[in-house]
Amino acid sequence: MKAINLYTEYLKNPLGIDITEPRLFWNCEGGIRQSAYQLVAEVNGSPAWDSGKVESSSMRCEWGGQRLGSRDRVSWRVRLWDENGMPGEWTEAGFEMGLLRKSDWQARWITGNYTPKTRRNILRPYTGGKAERYPVDCFRKVFTAGEISKARLYITACGLYEARINGERVGAFVMAPGYTDYRKRVQYQTYDVTALLRRGENVLSVQLADGWYRGSVGAWGCLCEYGYETKLLAQLELTDAEGRSACICTDGTWQWSDDGPIRFADNKDGELFDARMEPGYSGKAKLTSHKVLPTASNNVPVTEHETFKPTVITTPSGKTVLDFGQNIAGYVAFELTARAGQRVFLRFGELMDKNGEFTQKNIQVSRKGHTSPLQQVEYICREGLNTYKTAFAVFGFRYVLLETDTAWQPGAFTAVAVYSDMERTGFFDSSNELLNKFVENTLWSAKNNFLDIPTDCPTRERHGWTGDAQIFYMTSAYLLDCTAFWRKYLLDVYDWQKKDGRLPQIAPCGGTDFFMATMNGSVGWSDVGIFTPYRMWKLTGDRSILLRHYEGMRAFAEFEISRCGPRFDIYSVYAKRVHMARADKKYLVNSGQSYGEWAEPADVHPNDWKDIVAPHPEVSTAYTSYVLGLMAEIAEELGKRADAERFSEYAKNCREAYISLRRTKEYPLETKRQAELVRPLYMELFDEEDRKEAEKKLIRLLEDYGWRLGTGFLSTPLILYVLADIDIEAAYRLLENEEMPGWLYMPKNGATTIWESWEGTEAQGGIASLNHYSKGSCVEWLFEGMCGIRTAGENRFIIAPRPGGTFTRAAAEYRSIYGRVKSSWSRENGALRYSVTVPANCTAALRLPDGREEELTAGEYVF
Repeated sequence: MKAINLYTEYLKNPLGIDITEPRLFWNCEGGIRQSAYQLVAEVNGSPAWDSGKVESSSMRCEWGGQRLGSRDRVSWRVRLWDENGMPGEWTEAGFEMGLLRKSDWQARWITGNYTPKTRRNILRPYTGGKAERYPVDCFRKVFTAGEISKARLYITACGLYEARINGERVGAFVMAPGYTDYRKRVQYQTYDVTALLRRGENVLSVQLADGWYRGSVGAWGCLCEYGYETKLLAQLELTDAEGRSACICTDGTWQWSDDGPIRFADNKDGELFDARMEPGYSGKAKLTSHKVLPTASNNVPVTEHETFKPTVITTPSGKTVLDFGQNIAGYVAFELTARAGQRVFLRFGELMDKNGEFTQKNIQVSRKGHTSPLQQVEYICREGLNTYKTAFAVFGFRYVLLETDTAWQPGAFTAVAVYSDMERTGFFDSSNELLNKFVENTLWSAKNNFLDIPTDCPTRERHGWTGDAQIFYMTSAYLLDCTAFWRKYLLDVYDWQKKDGRLPQIAPCGGTDFFMATMNGSVGWSDVGIFTPYRMWKLTGDRSILLRHYEGMRAFAEFEISRCGPRFDIYSVYAKRVHMARADKKYLVNSGQSYGEWAEPADVHPNDWKDIVAPHPEVSTAYTSYVLGLMAEIAEELGKRADAERFSEYAKNCREAYISLRRTKEYPLETKRQAELVRPLYMELFDEEDRKEAEKKLIRLLEDYGWRLGTGFLSTPLILYVLADIDIEAAYRLLENEEMPGWLYMPKNGATTIWESWEGTEAQGGIASLNHYSKGSCVEWLFEGMCGIRTAGENRFIIAPRPGGTFTRAAAEYRSIYGRVKSSWSRENGALRYSVTVPANCTAALRLPDGREEELTAGEYVF
């Protein structure tokens, strides 16, 4: 038996982490069961830890050596013993610590030698080819080096940086250092740059752009959300063959100028690039400061991925459009020969309008002459060969409107997808090609919106909406290796938490209208801070995420409790008066603002401004009961018995209040909204009598609505689970619907990603993204329900496939933290054939629809 897929803190051979007692993970290959393991580690080349032979089947181990320090380089290896007690070969991995102490930083923050004249939230766009803001800062340090055996660059910015040594780009991280609330947390990166250095003179140069820090944030493109002065911190540490060290640090001696080729850069609006210009570095950097000590991200980097070549469209009006065939988040690179002063102008969009013309209307908002986002690149050529790739902006697009007076060929342009570097872990295939395409579209929308944080869309808002995040976590976790990504996002969520315990609707916070502040704490959104750690724990078996955030989770649970019962606030005047017994009202949540179900089809429940002003007692009481029930389970797991009893009692009482609410004339079981039945059925809020009645009413609603989806934002991920419990054929009938509103309507109409609205761009006055993963959250059911794969504890699965509908086959494969598990079924000659693969060192409980149950060990099976 051999260990494979070695990870340190969910990362492959990470460089520059700051977790001093990291967990080490592996999977098993060969054999049936791991009976023992042994880990041996060296720190900086010296023996540091030998676990000895540990009798255990666990495929994870906490660091057992001395507490690690700054810059420590760890090599670790593991070998396994199989079920027969036979040892296997060693497998090796490694990681390196970053800078852990404030005193490790010798570098000083520097900024451009000018005083920014910008006020917070002022809307000052780049228009008409003129940069109304500031060009990209260019910094440079020239130094000499001897024979270098090791070199590390530790670097971060308030803004976005791109570093080069001797003209070669440092690392592959795009849009570094990533996105956080820079007032609370700043991430730094660590790069091994040994191979980039040479004996003698070397040049370290860094470009610094506005990024999220000073650039556009949110739908309106608000500026300076986190600060006014962009700044850079860099520390290059050199070690020669004799072990002597030197440090090249940012300070007041660095050269600076802002006369480089990037005359304007905004992460949403784009770039103005004049290839005729080169930085002169005629000035000196200015020293500055920042109150936040940089920390390691402990996350995957944002990198370049798939590339696409275009076909050319000539529109009815004679315009030239490049069609890259896939809606992506990224940018375009090109190479062409031109005369100095010739121009290439690119505009990026998702859509061709009904007249066959390029448009950005579905992704832009306008107010007082300001339009955001612009999503454009203006490039002014130099003489001869011109090579360009966007450095400090990412766009959501499939189509690019091209205007140029140069000679060009379609092959000169390449679209590049950019997203956090997550390995694909989930695969699905079935006899329905539209469903297969829907799953691929969901994967694409996940990738397009996972750029250091999970965003709603890569175009208009680019917000880290917590509601989108919480409903999509499970689907993303099946499709992608994203545990480190979500761990980082939870830090963003809890960075914002207020003293009363409430959590945000958007994380990192920024770029919103002032009146939206009252929506923080909304159920279905802010409870991402409990839903996500809970689901991560269930899927990975990792309690550390619960331990890290428990106090914050507890505070949010108490915030939810504080909203129970009669309360008066300004929004109570919009609340429906509910006729309930006083005892039940004590646990009803009928105050404050929240989003409610959100975005149901217009003919089911049209959106109205009062929907985000009036309280939503049905939604809020349901979620409060459900979330507090999860908190009770978490508290019990962590040994917090008093908390567990308190949360359990409130969950029970809120459930009783909900039952009472649904027996009022204001919120009866007789409803035309599918969500008002799906939610309580999924959360098990009804008593037995009401449950049976609600199930009948839900089926009747679906019949009346032509077996189309009538749910909104929160309940769409839940409805297939609910229907499968009622009647599996009902779940399949809804899944296979190809009419709007329905999942398959999108790929049937040519979509390559998931739409924000069921109606596509026909909704919301035409302002609707075509790259918005939330409606793809049903994909988790394809893995858990259709193919029946569920994690059921450490090294344990439940395999319970549910065939149905007109499908003749379905197959899912999931590379879990415990190994690669597969489940498929097919109809052959009137019979059902089930195939199951259980990974080494795992077991599974097989449950077939005919009632047959089997206990499976590692191996491949056919039934």
